[in-house]
Amino acid sequence: MNELQHILQAFVHTQKSAQRSALAMVVQTSGSVYRRPGARMLLVEDGQMINAISGGCLEGDVFERAQSLMFGGGEPIVVRYDTTSDEDIVFGFGLGCNGVVDVLIESLGDETAASQMSFIQDCLQSGQVGAIATVFKIEGASDITVGSRMMLKSDGTVINHVANIFIAQKIEIDTHQALRKKQTCVQSYTLPQGRVDVLIEVIHPLVPLLVFGSGYDTIPVVHLAKHLGWHVTVIDDRPGYLRGDRFPQVDQILWCELNDSHSYKHLLTPQTVAVVMTHRYLSDLAFLKTLIPSQVRYLGVLGPKRRMQKLWDDLSEENIITTSAQEQRIYNPVGLDIAAETPQEIALSIVAEIQAVIGGGRGSFLRDRPGSIHSLLEQPCLTLAL
Repeated sequence: MNELQHILQAFVHTQKSAQRSALAMVVQTSGSVYRRPGARMLLVEDGQMINAISGGCLEGDVFERAQSLMFGGGEPIVVRYDTTSDEDIVFGFGLGCNGVVDVLIESLGDETAASQMSFIQDCLQSGQVGAIATVFKIEGASDITVGSRMMLKSDGTVINHVANIFIAQKIEIDTHQALRKKQTCVQSYTLPQGRVDVLIEVIHPLVPLLVFGSGYDTIPVVHLAKHLGWHVTVIDDRPGYLRGDRFPQVDQILWCELNDSHSYKHLLTPQTVAVVMTHRYLSDLAFLKTLIPSQVRYLGVLGPKRRMQKLWDDLSEENIITTSAQEQRIYNPVGLDIAAETPQEIALSIVAEIQAVIGGGRGSFLRDRPGSIHSLLEQPCLTLAL
């Protein structure tokens, strides 16, 4: 279960039990920090804190600040935690991170604040990419409030709670652009009477993973993928292996005829990642006939290079000719080089490689990466004329 799923599940529970709750979200950072903009934490009146917005240093203070919002209501607040000075180690929180974190705290008793929860849930369930633009800082402008939001779905649906029509139009343009680029960013709008800062956060649907094969070594792959909150489907032509007691966490189990892709072909979208690990040559060959020409963004094939070369030879005889773009999406031998030997270690290398590919990482040692270990958010400043 990923963080957003965990928060949504806990929020539903608070509603059923009539408990007050608040949400804390990182909206802007600079320097070295533990979490990036968009990181959320659910705060419940009974003391629960679901997920984290730091390495454990800020959560207690954030919970104390949220008390007045949970029990007394009021407008959302933004708290700045500045750890850039040496004095912080002695007198402050002692983070030692040398960064600045701005945290938006708001009561989920407020309908506008709570609407983001249902929007995120809908994005995750429908498989649509969405974007949420949240106003978190205002200087001079009186007709906009902190916590105002605009939410967009990839199908064009717009939900707007930003009162200023002119600024709302500008935010909508930038939010559409963030959706196209699938990149979270912070926008600063300079107006004649002041300034408005907005976090535009892209909400990604669950990663759809197709595992072709249901042998013993697929079980830890499924376990790790589900721990990350991915949507996992196991596909095989052996009904005896496709049992619920072997894959209790899996979202879907599909049995198929070996040379009939009808049952799973509709799942091969540009968002899909797939791993072929049947340990049977003819099964791998049959599945690859469908997978290679598809739009999947990652295709891992278990087995050594010499076995894959034979598969390529047999596929070419079936007139399966790959383009350079398709070849770039195929990973064989599958997994990162972490000296894996056991099924659990191999599963870790496979899932880590998929995460590196879909996240744009290189799968190398962080100590060898120049600069920040996080991708920097774009922060253009737009001057708007009223």
